[in-house]
Amino acid sequence: MKAVASRALHPARNASTLARGPSALLQKNDHDIVITFAKRTPMGRAKKGQLKDVPVDEMLHSLFKAALEKTGLNPAHIDDICVGTCHPPSPLYISRAAALAAGIPDSVPISTLNRLCSSGLMAIRSIAHSIKAGETSLGVAAGVESMSLNPRPTPAVVEAVSAAPKAHDCLQPMGWTSEMVAQAYHISRKKQDEYALVSHTRASKSVTDGIFAEEILPVEIRGKVLTTDDTVRPGVTIESLAGLKPAFPDWGESSTTAGNASGVGDGAALAILTTRKRAEKDGMEILGKFVGTTVVGVEPRHMGIAPIVAVPKLLSQYGLSKEDIDIYEINEAFASQFAYCVEELAIPLEKINPNGGSIALTHPLGMTGVRQVVTGLQELRRRDGQFLMTSMCVGSGMGAAGIFVNEHRMS
Repeated sequence: MKAVASRALHPARNASTLARGPSALLQKNDHDIVITFAKRTPMGRAKKGQLKDVPVDEMLHSLFKAALEKTGLNPAHIDDICVGTCHPPSPLYISRAAALAAGIPDSVPISTLNRLCSSGLMAIRSIAHSIKAGETSLGVAAGVESMSLNPRPTPAVVEAVSAAPKAHDCLQPMGWTSEMVAQAYHISRKKQDEYALVSHTRASKSVTDGIFAEEILPVEIRGKVLTTDDTVRPGVTIESLAGLKPAFPDWGESSTTAGNASGVGDGAALAILTTRKRAEKDGMEILGKFVGTTVVGVEPRHMGIAPIVAVPKLLSQYGLSKEDIDIYEINEAFASQFAYCVEELAIPLEKINPNGGSIALTHPLGMTGVRQVVTGLQELRRRDGQFLMTSMCVGSGMGAAGIFVNEHRMS
């Protein structure tokens, strides 16, 4: 394990060109990449919830329209759009069609991107990097998934590929990787349920307190305005979690259940990025600054542990310590991997997913990477914190992380 984690200590090759350390990252510069708007749709339970019959193009169309109305942004001023999504067929065509139907002119290009659970974060990264390179001035990053209508397809490869052990492992269902992590790192069912209870309890309280209303952009779909998630289950107890049957009885120790794994769901999220100079010139509110991202690879069998590599690597890259980060949004793909990551990273649980994570909220694959930024920036502002880090494991044996700064704490 230590041999794997040690790779995180090596900074990126161009690290010497990056601003490093809290004081440097908190400085305002005209060329900063900033987020001027970040919202999400309500989320729905797959197959049962409010978005179960709503395809990706319809979700995107409603989100684009609502965002343009809310911000007053002239859509002709958008230079580029990138949509992170994983499983819908012909994703570029349907994303482009949704943008056009929402009133975005045909002069605005669009791309789609799939890096599984990190797709939304990678969409933010794509737009940010394009702005940083001077190729784009203002762009939109979105993440969307309908797991109701587009469940994970079974990967098919030729025998010469599948015969390689690690290639075989990277094609397996994510539930299998959860059981492999639990088995390899001795994460008991009891511990998984305890971590899951924290997520359910926090999310339920956040719903009661109206916390999510600050990050949800109401969207009109088929004549109905959707304003709240239908994914959070109130009243979850350790006893009710312990009573659930294993979701994958044929694998490992069969400790993963519907209560201690991320929910399967539907939803979309969006962020608008530009330079600080452009935002100030156009009178846009600035929510936060994009600092940077990293991506890593790990053994496919244990893909869930990837944040323990991604988080230290990104901290090192920007000269930060884990104590410098005020809020962590670390995706709860499964309680098995989440528990292991929290304990290996040795970060106080109070700093991680303070409003609950994907175990309680649900995990629409392409959406999550943007949703974490939306949620994290709002919480950072409420706490008057400085730094947000998001991270997630990625199917097939990868991981990603991103760092963002609260605009209200910059000097």
